[in-house]
Amino acid sequence: MTIRFDDIGNRLKAFRLGSGLTADEIAKRIGTSRTALYRFEKGEVAKIETLEKLAHLLDVSVPTLLGVGVEYVASAVSFFERLRQIEQTSEHITVLAGPVSMLLASDGFDAAIEEVLAESIPDTLADRQGALQQVADLMPILRARKETYRRRRPGMVNLISGAEIDRFLRNGLVGRLDLPEATLRKRRALARAEAEHLARLMEEEPIGVQIGVVPGTLPHASFQIFRQPDRKILTLSPFRLGEQPNVAGGIAMITSAPEAVVLHERAVQDMWRRALKGAKAARFMDDLLAQHPD
Repeated sequence: MTIRFDDIGNRLKAFRLGSGLTADEIAKRIGTSRTALYRFEKGEVAKIETLEKLAHLLDVSVPTLLGVGVEYVASAVSFFERLRQIEQTSEHITVLAGPVSMLLASDGFDAAIEEVLAESIPDTLADRQGALQQVADLMPILRARKETYRRRRPGMVNLISGAEIDRFLRNGLVGRLDLPEATLRKRRALARAEAEHLARLMEEEPIGVQIGVVPGTLPHASFQIFRQPDRKILTLSPFRLGEQPNVAGGIAMITSAPEAVVLHERAVQDMWRRALKGAKAARFMDDLLAQHPD
């Protein structure tokens, strides 16, 4: 297997961001300079002893850092930073990630997402302040992903569950359900606006964007397939934005293993055959919206 040093550097940066430690703190703990650490993150070859120290400090395995086999990611910040890195060179993206895809979401969704993610953090969580800081750290990464997508416009297939859209409209854009009624009304209005935005995209069918709505349910674990010039990458994630959000816990996985990619591509093909597209999908969305009036 060929080791890609630029990928190692990208993983180092992602896991550093997810650790909550500054570059100065990490450099000091492993006995190097911040400049050297940044060079490692840009793909400069590091000694295996240095990688072992970094892996131990960042609480990841050396194989994960090297990209050998499956890359396991326990931090939402690290995971979404890895998505940002992967998206920078992707030509096509297939998304199954709940009713809202961050890259296709409206400006209204972007404005509300930080508050929604913050309220999704349980009050009883042991390190709630740390989790809230992770949400704050996540926001510039999400904005950078959106900016990259709008600049590059890779092709996209986005699969959505009709049942999840229905629940999204019923519950609203919320991090939890025990919110004041006035807040819930506002959040249901935001969910409705997002569904209307999605329906417009289905009607207009922008170049390079294909959206399919599968009546009923889809797999609850979200995944994405990225096609780059020389490889395909599969990501599987428990982290969710928008409907039933979760950035507080779970293990995401990233791999280029051919078997894993092919099996998920087959699953996409099956779901795409069953999905409603274009005008039919838009009518389906209009019917759902009619069932959830203002």
